[in-house]
Amino acid sequence: MREQIISAVQALSDPDHQRRVWIERQYPHPGYFDDLTMNIHILYDDTAVLDDPSAAIGTTLRDASEARTIQCLADRLDEILDALEPEADEAAYLGHPLWPGVVEAAAQAHAALTR
Repeated sequence: MREQIISAVQALSDPDHQRRVWIERQYPHPGYFDDLTMNIHILYDDTAVLDDPSAAIGTTLRDASEARTIQCLADRLDEILDALEPEADEAAYLGHPLWPGVVEAAAQAHAALTR
């Protein structure tokens, strides 16, 4: 589960990947798939790490420092999810003024998770 979290956070931190894979659908190899919805589901539904990062310490997160960076990512994602309609596509998210905050929070979380 930790590997899935790291992978999802990495995708959220990489604007080039987002443009190339989520928007242009240029996948690195056959059978590969990635999109915003999948990463959101991994973080909110599959691992529930964004629901309560502190509760994930000792299972999928190592310590309070990781939990703090994940909480910041959760806050940024919650803001943009509240701002857009559920049916909004990736282009709407990536073009939204709140998206750079998501990318920055994800980059900080990714750095903390891969130290």
